[in-house]
Amino acid sequence: MGAMFPFHKEFPMVKVFFLFLGFFFFNLAGGWAAHAAHIEVLELKGVINPPMAHYIVRGIGEGIDSGAKGVVILLDTPGGLDTSMREIVKSLMNAPLPIITYVYPPGSRAASAGLFVLEAGNIAAMAPGTNTGAAHPVLMGGKMEKTMAEKVANDAVAFLKSIARERGRHSPWLEEAVLASSSVPAEEALKLKVVDLLAPSLPQLLGDVEGRKVKTSKGEVVLHLAGSSVRWLKPSAKERILYFFSLPNVAYILAILGFYGLVFELSNPGLIFPGVVGVIFLILSFYSFHTLPLSYAGVFLIIFGLGLMVLDIKVPSHGLLTLGGVISFFLGSLMLVDTTAKYLRISFKVVAPVALLTVLFMGAIVAAGLRAQLKRPFSGAESLVGEDGETKSRVDSQGGQVFVHGEIWKAVSSRPLPPGTKVRVVGVKGLLVEVEPLEGETSKGS
Repeated sequence: MGAMFPFHKEFPMVKVFFLFLGFFFFNLAGGWAAHAAHIEVLELKGVINPPMAHYIVRGIGEGIDSGAKGVVILLDTPGGLDTSMREIVKSLMNAPLPIITYVYPPGSRAASAGLFVLEAGNIAAMAPGTNTGAAHPVLMGGKMEKTMAEKVANDAVAFLKSIARERGRHSPWLEEAVLASSSVPAEEALKLKVVDLLAPSLPQLLGDVEGRKVKTSKGEVVLHLAGSSVRWLKPSAKERILYFFSLPNVAYILAILGFYGLVFELSNPGLIFPGVVGVIFLILSFYSFHTLPLSYAGVFLIIFGLGLMVLDIKVPSHGLLTLGGVISFFLGSLMLVDTTAKYLRISFKVVAPVALLTVLFMGAIVAAGLRAQLKRPFSGAESLVGEDGETKSRVDSQGGQVFVHGEIWKAVSSRPLPPGTKVRVVGVKGLLVEVEPLEGETSKGS
């Protein structure tokens, strides 16, 4: 029998293999079932900008691809860029699955552009202790004339109303939120029909919306979300890095570091590394600045200030150029981002230390330049002044030879000096050195 069934000795391994295979498919099937029944949770926390918009749009797309029952977007934002907000709203309004926007946890807000995102959800909810509103358009890139400002505000009102109307919310307060920058707490927002419900936690929210009907791009859907598993989708590493670099304070610091790198490279040609790093930092700062309302006056003041400080290295101005450069640099930094939105402006707490470090940096370079100018020469005929030597022949006012610094030079002296006299160089005229006898050699030379 053993010869007829030679595989019986390997049966334990075969058994283990099939048990493992069955376990694998069982868990895979269970995973598919759980995956298909999950709720996708995204976190819109921070300024609404291109990286944040990319994350939200991607998260909704992954929720669709994975067969999620719905997407919950947790909101805590001061607002952000109009273009990024509209990109998010467009994705929410055209999603084929239910979207729940939820201002959470307590203490959070959905201000400015965040109110538009809140209203774009099929279900808009808030946690107690949160607030929303202050949706007046932020004027980017300078002040608008009255007529243009009114047009922008009216357009924002119409857009917000159209979003709310599509979601079945008809609140007259929305117009006040835009035109008068009005804000309301969660309880008042519910009374004004700005949101659909209040919920203290995510599980409570999912239970409260159970059985509600919402309208998606694919038609009406009845919500059955209670008890569903929750999958938190975090921003990718790329999105986190780009979001970090897009912050105004970070962009400002990167720009200054880029300038430092270029100054090092120009001061010491051939180092390569400072120049390469400087260019990289400048490019990263440009990525953020292209999304911000820059003031050209601020940009020119910064460039002018840095130019004055660099010029002080070459032109002796006793520090006046550096002082003017520091003032220009500081004022330009404060004016760099021209907007009334505090979350888009460069913080004074960042500008002050950066300006101080820039002053110290440029001061160190200027001091090094001055030391180099005042330092005694190490080469050439001028370096002989102060050196000691010895006469090789008679030296007088008509001439002679001395041995100084390992070389023989033509020399003159105001008094006759015999050969072998210890002398010191007191002056150089072309290739002729002027010498005097050292103390103790005077009597010998007279």
